[in-house]
Amino acid sequence: MITQERLKELFSYDTETGNFTVLKNRKGSSKKIGCILGSKNKAGYLEADIDGKRYYLHRLSFLYINGIFPDNFVDHKNRKKCDNSWSNLRCATPQQNVENDVLPRRNGSLGYRGVYKVKNKFYAKINHQKKQIHLGAYSTPEEASIAYLKSKPLIHSNFHQG
Repeated sequence: MITQERLKELFSYDTETGNFTVLKNRKGSSKKIGCILGSKNKAGYLEADIDGKRYYLHRLSFLYINGIFPDNFVDHKNRKKCDNSWSNLRCATPQQNVENDVLPRRNGSLGYRGVYKVKNKFYAKINHQKKQIHLGAYSTPEEASIAYLKSKPLIHSNFHQG
């Protein structure tokens, strides 16, 4: 596991841009002094191999600034997975991290987050603090989605960035 000392020996972190810049050439790395560290993975997050271990750069930002990795998740306030600027990052519980997500789940057959169908009606629901809040029944999935999206900033006010 990398330490803050080792991280600062190898890279500088720009809190405004969120970029890590290489300060020292490393054996086996194509990233030379002055290069920006990281590459985007399939999920859209920036990551890098350092001393034989793969790290997410948003987690390295916390190590660089605070000297420790966060216990839980690191949430991107603006939902841009590549924006690792310090002002865009915050510690989050798993639940809070999900609350800042507005994209539909991949397994959601309707394609709208918080919308499900029973018989000929479309229902909107939202999860908060391990409880489901039902938002009503609607004629179309679009109407149910609108109800969900209107309720989200009110119910998830601490983490939703709307």
